Amino acid sequence: MKKEVKMGNKTIGDGHPCFIIAEIGINHNGCVELAKSLIDVAVTAGCDAVKFQKRTIDVVYSKEELAKDRSSHFGDTNGDLKRGLEFDFEAYKEIDKYCKKKKIIWFASCWDEGSVDFIAKFNPPCYKISSASLTDDNLLRHTKAQNKPILLSTGMSTMEQIEHAIEILGTENLIIYHCVSTYPSEHAEMNLKAIQTFKENFDCPIGFSGHERGVTPSVIAAVLGAVSVERHITTDRTLWGSDHAASLEPNGLFRMVRDIRQIPILMGDGVKKVYNSELPIISKLRRI
Repeated sequence: MKKEVKMGNKTIGDGHPCFIIAEIGINHNGCVELAKSLIDVAVTAGCDAVKFQKRTIDVVYSKEELAKDRSSHFGDTNGDLKRGLEFDFEAYKEIDKYCKKKKIIWFASCWDEGSVDFIAKFNPPCYKISSASLTDDNLLRHTKAQNKPILLSTGMSTMEQIEHAIEILGTENLIIYHCVSTYPSEHAEMNLKAIQTFKENFDCPIGFSGHERGVTPSVIAAVLGAVSVERHITTDRTLWGSDHAASLEPNGLFRMVRDIRQIPILMGDGVKKVYNSELPIISKLRRI
């Protein structure tokens, strides 16, 4: 029997409703009010959780990377942009209060040890390891030391790298997410059968973190057995910022959640039967 992961009052694993995460990430564009609007979108659509991203800018990025030219609302360098997108303690305090008011779980992808310690102040139900951080052994160990469930994305990673990360993290309270780290991802590279490969090879719940256009791959992922689905969300895909184009607008998120929630009903129990609703059709159409 596959392991299960408790997330607040919900359980993630085979036989339980798909745990749907609305990835706000940095699509708040440095604005708490926009973040609140995105939380509202997730709540209205019926998502189970929202996720943000947290970085210590001078640790995650080199001086050379931060000095590169990049025009934005915050200034003319990449560093200006990266710093402008980071919420401080007071901003996250407001987000924490708002999520509690809206009765939705929130947590974050922490890209460095200091960010893990920062988010720990809010007692999150879990931590997310981004695909970019999968090979950061020290970060994996530091996150594991928090003794909370861990969600591990596997984009741009080989099976050997994934197996090494799992050796560090263990399979207890771990969820592994199939992921392709292009924004947006092309359908020809979705490789959704990897979900089945993960389910056969790893003794923990398997999810899907998608960056594709549309909702079809995410719905198929749930059909293939993904017990959790994560998608970036936005109020408008044309907004400035690197992740908006690979995000779902409110209508798309609503359709995805609706379709995923219908899967258990549509799949049934596999026992072939004649339904009572078919009996009048039998008498009407069959000769014998």
